[in-house]
Amino acid sequence: MPATASRSWSTDRDRLSIASDDVDWLRGLDGDLRGVRVAYSPDLGYAAVDPAVRTAVDRAVMVFERDLGCAVERADPGWEDLYDALLPLIICESDLAGMRRLADELGERMSPHLADVLRADWTAEQLTNAVIRRKAVYNAAWRFFRSYDLLLTPTLAVPPFEHGLQGPASIDGREVDAFYWLSFTFPFNFTGQPAATVPAGFTQDGLPVGLQIVGRRLDDALVLRASAAYEAAAPWRNRWPAILTELGL
Repeated sequence: MPATASRSWSTDRDRLSIASDDVDWLRGLDGDLRGVRVAYSPDLGYAAVDPAVRTAVDRAVMVFERDLGCAVERADPGWEDLYDALLPLIICESDLAGMRRLADELGERMSPHLADVLRADWTAEQLTNAVIRRKAVYNAAWRFFRSYDLLLTPTLAVPPFEHGLQGPASIDGREVDAFYWLSFTFPFNFTGQPAATVPAGFTQDGLPVGLQIVGRRLDDALVLRASAAYEAAAPWRNRWPAILTELGL
C-alpha cells in the first residue's frame, strides 16, 4: 500500500489526528539532556499533595540537575485549580443521552458515582464554562512552554490507596473530592500535551510513587528521551517494594 494512502486513511477518520508515519520513536530515546530547560512544580501551584509523594518526587527531580545536566527551576504553569472543570468536560465529550439510557438499563450494576454524574442536572452554561476553562489552560500552557522544554510533577497526588475507594477524602489534611488525586494528569489531557510517568521511588511503607514528565505539544520525542535518560540515571527495575519481598513474591 502506498505510504500516502496509508497516511490518509489513518488520519481522515479523526479530525484531531496528526500524521506521524515518519517518526523514529526508538531513535528518539537517544541523546542526553544537557542544557534542557526543566521546570519542577510539586503542586501546580494549588494541588493538595501527600507529603510522602512530595518527598519521593523531590528526590527524583534532583537527578535531572545533578546527573543529567538539566537547568531545573521551580515554576508553576500559571493556571488555577481545574478540578471543577473535569466532570463537565467529560460530560461534554460524552453521549450523555446514550449513557443515561445505559444507566437506566444497568441499574445497580453501574458504579454509583458514575450514575450520579450522569443523572446530574447539567446546564449548557456549566458545559460551556468548562470549555472556556480548557481554552484558558491551553493558552497558559503554550506560554509556559516558551520558557521551558519539560515540566516535572508528581504523577498522582497520593500513594496507592485501599481497594474499593474512588479516592481519599483528604490529602495532607485538606478535604478533597473523590477524584482529586488525579489533579496532575488531566490538565494535560485538556491541553493535548505528551506526558509520561516513570518510577520516582517508594514511600516508607513500600508503596510506589510516580514522576510525571510533560513536554510541549507534539514534542513526544523529548519526553521519551527524558524518560529513558532518567531511568538510566536512576535504575529501578531491580528494586522491589518491601511488601512484595515480605510476601515472598
